[in-house]
Amino acid sequence: MGFEHQRFELALQQVRQHLSTIFQPPHVSNVLPLSLQVFEALASTNQTLWELVSQGAIAGTAVLALQQESGRGQWGRQWQSPLGGLYLSVALSPALPVANSAQLTLCSAWGIATALRSYNLPVQLKWPNDLVLNGRKLGGILTETRIRQGQVTKAVVGVGINWTNPAPTTGINLATALAEQTQPAIDSLEMLAAIALQGIASGYAAWRQEGIENLLPAYLSLLTSLGRSIVLDGVEGTIVGVSANGELQIRSASNDPSSREILLKPGTISLGYDV
Repeated sequence: MGFEHQRFELALQQVRQHLSTIFQPPHVSNVLPLSLQVFEALASTNQTLWELVSQGAIAGTAVLALQQESGRGQWGRQWQSPLGGLYLSVALSPALPVANSAQLTLCSAWGIATALRSYNLPVQLKWPNDLVLNGRKLGGILTETRIRQGQVTKAVVGVGINWTNPAPTTGINLATALAEQTQPAIDSLEMLAAIALQGIASGYAAWRQEGIENLLPAYLSLLTSLGRSIVLDGVEGTIVGVSANGELQIRSASNDPSSREILLKPGTISLGYDV
C-alpha cells in the first residue's frame, strides 16, 4: 500500500473545482496554499510538521504518513494508526488570541465534514473534535499551538480518518460506508487526503474572512449532541450549543437563575458514543 503523489495532485485539482461550488468564497488556495510531504511511517505527523515549521516551513505545509507509531488524540490518548488510515497535519499561522484558539478546531472540523458531505456522506460532528458517520467515530482532530505574547502565532492541525484500516466497535471506516454506494464518490486514499486538506483550507478561509460568529450556525447544524440531555454533578441539563471559544453550552433544568447556563471547556468531559 502506497501513496501516489501525481494521483493526489490530480485529485486535489478535481476536489478544488468541486468544492468551489460548496464553499464561499471559492478561491481558498490564495488563503492557504497547500504543499504536501509524504512519509512511509512517522512517530507523529504533528511532531514532524512542528520540526519542519521550526526550520522555516510556511502555513499550508502538510505532512502525511501511511502509518504513525505514536499518534495522539484527545485526552492524551494514543491514536491507533495502522496502514490504511489517513494521517495528516497542516501548518497554520492564525494570529489570534489564546482564548480563541479552539476556533481553529471548530473551523477545521466543519470544513472537513462539509467537504465530505458534498460527496454524499452524511458526516456529522461530535464536540469538540470528532468526525461522525452513522453514529460512529470516523475520525478525529488534534490542534496544537505555539503562543507568543498572548497570541497563537503558529498552529498545527492534525487529522486522522479511518479509510480501510480496522476500526474499533465505536468507530467506522470510510470504505465500509462507501461500499453501500452504487458508484463510490471517493476511490482512493489520495482523493480522501485531497478532500481533507481542502476541507481544512476551506474552513480556515471561511473563518478568516467571515469570523467565527458567522461560521457557528453551520457548525452547530452538524452537531450530534445538540438537544441531548446530560447530567453534571447530579444536575440535569440540555446541550444547546457551542460558544465562540469552543465551550459546550448547557442549559440547566435547575430553578436557580445563577446556574441556568453551564459552559464546559474542551477536554472537560467526554460525550462518548451510544453504540
